[in-house]
Amino acid sequence: MAAFHYSFRTILLGLFLLTVSLSHAQQATGKLTNGPTTLLTSDSVQLYVRVAGQGTPCVFVHGGPGAGSYSFEKLGGNRLEDQLRLIYFDQRGSGRSASSSRQHYSMARMVQDLEELRQHLGLEKWVVMAHSFGGTIATAYATQYPQRVQALVLVNAVLNPPASLESMLHYGNSLLPAAAQPSPSVPMMQRVGMVMGALQQQRLAWKLQFSADSMAARAGRVSRAVAANQDFATQVFSGKLPDYGQDFVPATATLMMPVLNIVGQDDRTTGATPTTFRFPKQQTVTLPGKHNSFLEQPAAFRQAVVSFVQKLPR
Repeated sequence: MAAFHYSFRTILLGLFLLTVSLSHAQQATGKLTNGPTTLLTSDSVQLYVRVAGQGTPCVFVHGGPGAGSYSFEKLGGNRLEDQLRLIYFDQRGSGRSASSSRQHYSMARMVQDLEELRQHLGLEKWVVMAHSFGGTIATAYATQYPQRVQALVLVNAVLNPPASLESMLHYGNSLLPAAAQPSPSVPMMQRVGMVMGALQQQRLAWKLQFSADSMAARAGRVSRAVAANQDFATQVFSGKLPDYGQDFVPATATLMMPVLNIVGQDDRTTGATPTTFRFPKQQTVTLPGKHNSFLEQPAAFRQAVVSFVQKLPR
């Protein structure tokens, strides 16, 4: 009889633990629900998050720095939501997210925010999609947490910020008359500001990233529809965050997950070519246009992403 009671108690305990385990699994799965939400990071910064769509979970890492995710959500991501569960979030000090009161904007902190978001949503793995400057953060995250990245989708990605700035300066100068071009002796960040100012004065700034001024105007209207926190951008461009000036291209040779690299045929702002990156499992799609392929070539962009994701190992 004692043995019977022991076995019965063991069975009851096992059933209880199984129930608790299933309950936790259900809670984790249930966290990924569509709609806006927030993430309070471990250092108490509130991040804006919105989940939309269905299918394979895919987090979007926006560029800028500090641009926020809203423009991509409305101009590119919405075309993918029938195939992907898009997770839009604004990085700390960017878009609709709060600033860090302690000015914690290091690359390590940005990577930690991404990992905390994954855990918060209860995901084992996700596809990481990044645009422009977001490519640096996505690559750093994939390097630290490769087991959490099902695949990378890099859209007009910057992985070497100094090369990107040099490319922008060279192209920007080519659009200006000689008298308006800053002296090469001026520090790079100051020259970038001077070139951008001169291009804006001559109404040529749109040429840096868009094939038509109408596309630039459309993107501008969308981006102005929501609040824009510029704290992160200010910190990056102040030169106080040297880790954003490093070249992340060498790291690409060690990342073994599938990678889709979408590049603009006439993109002069990334400082990269279709053969620059060294991912062992890389597929490159070159589309007509400049720095915003999802806006300039929406159908081809969608086709490239959907086709890539559908072929991923499950």
